[in-house]
Amino acid sequence: MIFLSNKNPSQFTGDILIYFVREPTKRGAPVCSDVLIQERINHAYQVGDCRGKNEETLLIYPERVFDGVKAKRLLIVGLGKDELNREMFRRAGGVVAQKALAVKAEKLFIVVPEELNFSAEEMTECLCEGLILGSYQFKKYQTKTNEDEKKAEIKKISLYLSQTSSATARKALKRGIAAGNAGNAARDMANEPGNVWTPQAFADYAKKITTGSGLRCKIIEKAEMKRMKMGGILGVNQGSAQAPKLVQLEYRTGKKVPTLLLVGKGLTFDSGGLSLKPSAGMEDMKYDMCGGAAVITAMEVIASEKPKNVDVVALVPATENLPASSAIKPGDIINQYGGKSVEVINTDAEGRLILADALAYGVKKFNPDAIVDLATLTGAVIVGLGNHMTGLLSNNDELAEKVIDSGKKAGEPMWRLPLNDDYRKQIKSEVADIKNIGGKGAGTITAAAFLEEFVGETPWVHLDIAGTAWNYTEKPYIPKKGPVGIGVRSLIELVRDWK
Repeated sequence: MIFLSNKNPSQFTGDILIYFVREPTKRGAPVCSDVLIQERINHAYQVGDCRGKNEETLLIYPERVFDGVKAKRLLIVGLGKDELNREMFRRAGGVVAQKALAVKAEKLFIVVPEELNFSAEEMTECLCEGLILGSYQFKKYQTKTNEDEKKAEIKKISLYLSQTSSATARKALKRGIAAGNAGNAARDMANEPGNVWTPQAFADYAKKITTGSGLRCKIIEKAEMKRMKMGGILGVNQGSAQAPKLVQLEYRTGKKVPTLLLVGKGLTFDSGGLSLKPSAGMEDMKYDMCGGAAVITAMEVIASEKPKNVDVVALVPATENLPASSAIKPGDIINQYGGKSVEVINTDAEGRLILADALAYGVKKFNPDAIVDLATLTGAVIVGLGNHMTGLLSNNDELAEKVIDSGKKAGEPMWRLPLNDDYRKQIKSEVADIKNIGGKGAGTITAAAFLEEFVGETPWVHLDIAGTAWNYTEKPYIPKKGPVGIGVRSLIELVRDWK
């Protein structure tokens, strides 16, 4: 879909030729590196258009007599005047994708603005991410469309860099494409209905990506879970006809390096169980597996990029949470993997029960040096942070900073919440070791306190993505509705920069 090109932009005859310009700090027209394009910008500026403001666009249909531009359309995209950063180019790529889809353009030619005081490698990488993420569509189940509703599709994007070395540009292109495609793969998983994306679908996907990748895959089935006494996953699964799965993927360097454990919640549909959710909006609970989707798609990229300084293990506990005569009940007591007893106060606080088994098993089996888990865990995180930032809780400052920095690099901001003994007291039970909710206050923090019980002394970060997995802050490369693919690119960046 995206390729490097050494063709002169003036020779491009496809659908849209794209240039990027900055908003001047002083009065005047934005400056473009191409003299002929500058003439068009100057004219637009004189009539009050094309200021170069952030994400502003100017679409021009060149006259055939306009010497020097053979493309059907010319698009000028503003970058604003704020300090240049990775997210600016990611968003700019999304703007281009949206504009191209709106006019049903199939072939694009983008001139990377190498004249700007910013890494051309990072510009290329982030433009690619934004282009791929911004062009995402999920129309798999639409069977009838009229002529105006026919699916627009960008088929080829050429990137032009005149100064950057081809090897450097290819590396940046590859990184951007990998991250963008992984984000879209996670979106695809979440967009599938609950009758299609089941625990078995997680297992099948894991098996598929191990072919030729070097990943090791193991699927822990229900019978083995019973032998291992994984009471959390089994308890949540009691009301479902779908067998649970614990998906295990391993990337190994073959060297003596640290091990990073990634754990993603794979609730393929969450009705709340007997603590039934309201019917309004329950259809969105097919998205309750977004943490698992992030982990498994990130592993696919990790396997292809083959980092040399860290081993990565991924666990995705997958099940449904449904009401039935056999379903777990409020007041029931279960035993998690390792023996800790839990009083189930609310069956809709199920994600922490399945994650607890996976975390305890992962710590014992793999003895990791660090753990990151992702889960659409609590509505409370939306009350606290809205839909703009992922909630982060941790028992280790250094690891927390690493993950926050990775989120910044990926354009997925996080906010750290406190975690101390005052909150841990809220989950003490009178009849078991702990209970699965801690009352009305600090719901996100007490959920993390519950998970902390199962990681021991291992450095650990918990990411509550309930507010950011869908209905996220509007961005040009984020769908207005539906899943975002949140966390995928943050995990990829974390592993790329691991030290």
